[in-house]
Amino acid sequence: MQGLTSLPPARQAACCPVTTVSSSSSCSWRSRGRGRVAGRRRVFPAVSAATAIEVRDLSFSATGRNGRVVPILRDCSLQVPAGQLWMLLGPNGCGKSTLLRVHSSSVLAGLLNPTSGTVCVDGPTSFVFQNPDHQVVMPTVEADVAFGLGKFNLTAKEVRYRVRGALDSVGMSKYLKIPVQTLSGGQKQRVAIAGALAEACKVLLLDELTTFLDETDQIGVIKAVRNSVAGPGGVAALWVTHRLEELKYADGAFCMEDGRIVMQGDASSIANFLRQKQVPHLDFGF
Repeated sequence: MQGLTSLPPARQAACCPVTTVSSSSSCSWRSRGRGRVAGRRRVFPAVSAATAIEVRDLSFSATGRNGRVVPILRDCSLQVPAGQLWMLLGPNGCGKSTLLRVHSSSVLAGLLNPTSGTVCVDGPTSFVFQNPDHQVVMPTVEADVAFGLGKFNLTAKEVRYRVRGALDSVGMSKYLKIPVQTLSGGQKQRVAIAGALAEACKVLLLDELTTFLDETDQIGVIKAVRNSVAGPGGVAALWVTHRLEELKYADGAFCMEDGRIVMQGDASSIANFLRQKQVPHLDFGF
């Protein structure tokens, strides 16, 4: 893959080979329903100030019912700078969501066991899935955003400050006392993102967030993510999508084919590349 330079020895030592990460390390984590995964406390691998996510030569294989080993990811490498939103596109079945889950598990959740490779992440990670009804676990917006803060030694005043600041970042501050189940799908997604921001997550992994949403909610969620990465916290986001029109909101993008990252670059270059190839199962929009 073009654009990745060799790491100096100091950076190599700071990175974490995913095959040696153990889910039995002395830390605690919990899952918010079947959606957002956040809160595992551990010493995270250090990366440079300019890079929030770095994946090098990551591979993953699955064993089928017939015992055959099937490669899903093949030597994937990517970098996402802090304070930027990058998107990951490709045809159905190319490994986009698997890459997100393997990346998340190598640092956080123990969902999948990579075959080989190295992952470096700058701080706590939060994973937001595509179904908005799997993101929320508490009755009101305020309570849901505050849910993950119980593991921190915070005063009630500090919790309120974090919750209100996070909701303001995603444009949901006026919904503080509103029952979650009265919200639209896009509003629920924004509440899930606010929960991650309240926990001071530095990396957002976002899987097809707009799949079930109407156009209004799609724009609301995208703007919430853009505001998150543009804030002072230096949050980075990696967004899996099949909607080509969403690329205009990205700082950069990666294209996957057959388990490999075959191209990376600015959003317009990736969009032109995909249009020329007429990649199947992508929504080319307008």
